[in-house]
Amino acid sequence: MINQRIIHIILIAGLIISGLVASGIGAMPISPLQVIAILMDKAGLHLPVAYSTGMADVLLQIRLPRVCLGMLVGAGLAISGAALQGLFRNPLADPSLIGISAGASFFAVLTIVSFSAVTFVLDGSTLPGYYLLNGITFLGACFTSLLVFRLSRTGGRTLIATLLLAGLAINALCGAFTGLITYTANNEQLRSITFWSMGSLGAASWNTIIALSPFVVLPLVLLPRLSRSLNAFALGEAEAAYLGVNVKKLKQQVIVLTTLIVGACVAVSGIIGFVGLIVPHMLRTVTGNDHRHLLADSALLGASLLTLADVLSRVMISPAELPIGIVTAILGTPLFILLLMKQKKYLPGIVS
Repeated sequence: MINQRIIHIILIAGLIISGLVASGIGAMPISPLQVIAILMDKAGLHLPVAYSTGMADVLLQIRLPRVCLGMLVGAGLAISGAALQGLFRNPLADPSLIGISAGASFFAVLTIVSFSAVTFVLDGSTLPGYYLLNGITFLGACFTSLLVFRLSRTGGRTLIATLLLAGLAINALCGAFTGLITYTANNEQLRSITFWSMGSLGAASWNTIIALSPFVVLPLVLLPRLSRSLNAFALGEAEAAYLGVNVKKLKQQVIVLTTLIVGACVAVSGIIGFVGLIVPHMLRTVTGNDHRHLLADSALLGASLLTLADVLSRVMISPAELPIGIVTAILGTPLFILLLMKQKKYLPGIVS
C-alpha cells in the first residue's frame, strides 16, 4: 500500500493542476503562469507575466467561478458516495440509492412545468428564477430523504436493509412521476428539463458559490470526523455498538450530511452521475477501506475529476457545450467495469 502522506500530496497537487488547466482552457486561452499572475495580482503580489484585461475578466468572472463550483460539487458528491458506501457496507451504494437525486429531480421537473408561465424559471437568468428552482429542488431532496428515513425506522431503530428498500421504492416512484410530467411538457419545457437532468456547471457564478458553500463545506468538515465510527460500523451494527459507537446517531448524521450535500449540488448543477460511485472505488484499490483516509481523499479526487470532466464538456463539441452528466457517464462506465474486472478474482464465486 502506498504511503498515505504521498497519496495526499499527489491528490492535492492534482487538484491544483486540474484547477490551473481548467481555468486556462477555452475560447480565450490563458496559460497557467498567466492564471497564477492574475490571481497573485488580485492578492497584491505582482509577477513579471504579461496578460490582458480581457484575460483577467474572463478568468475572474467566468472560468474561476465555474472551476470552484466544479470542485465543490465533485468533492461533495464523492465524499457522500464514500460515506454512504460505508454506512450501507456496500461498495455499490451512492447518493441516488436512497432517493435523494430522484426526489430533487422530480421537484425540479415539477417546478419547471408548473411555473412555465413565469419565464424567469425556465431561463434562470434572474435571481428569482434561479433561487426558486434551486430552492424547491433542494427541499425536494430533503423531503425525499426524510421520507425514506422515516419509512426505515422500526421500534426506534433505523434498519439499513429497510432504508435501502425504501430508497429503491421512492426512486421508482419519483422516476415514474418525473416521466409522467416530462411526457406532458411542451418543447421549451423539455429543453430545460433535458439539459438540467443531464447536469451542467453553466450556471456558475460567485453568488452560486456563496449559496452552495455552507451546504457542502460544513459536511466536508464533519463527515471525516465520523471516519472511526464508520470503520467500526464496517464490522457490523452489533460489533460497532460493542465498541462504543452510537449506531443510531451515526446513521442519522451520515444521512443528514449527505442529503445536505447532494440536495444542494443537484439544485445548482443538475444530475451528475458516477462521481459518488466511482471515486471511492478508485481510491480503495490504492488506499484500502480505512475511512480516515478514504473520505478526505475522495473529496480531493472527486473535485479534480469533475473539474477535468467539465473541461471536456466545454471543448468536445465547442462552441456548444455537452452536458457534464454525459461526460461522467461515458468516462465512468468503462472505468467502473475495469475496476470490477480487476477485483473479480477477489470476489467469492457463486456455484449454481
